[in-house]
Amino acid sequence: MVNCMGASSKDNAAPASVSIGAKIGIAEARQIRELIEAGLFLNESDFVRDAIRHRLADIKVIKCRDIDYETAKKEVAGYFKRMGEAYPDEAAEDLELDFDLVMKITGELRRDGTLEET
Repeated sequence: MVNCMGASSKDNAAPASVSIGAKIGIAEARQIRELIEAGLFLNESDFVRDAIRHRLADIKVIKCRDIDYETAKKEVAGYFKRMGEAYPDEAAEDLELDFDLVMKITGELRRDGTLEET
């Protein structure tokens, strides 16, 4: 958020939208123009907004929490107990833990009989 010096608190509200500039190649610009002329988009901005929405929907950022091994082990064991059946990658994503850590923990839980592979 950009804040102007001396602006009132009313002026500090987050904007409903922002402008982003980008340069594209002539070939891409022509393709976009053809799609607009075909009636698929209202204008270039409409195309860009749609493209951004689709791209953002395709990308998922997975956060990993930094917790100690024993806490992670308890969370992973509890996760599998609650879920009944699940894959380690699902546990890692849902618990926001590193995948390799979850794999190490599930291996240990299998060896000690807490988890069984189905």
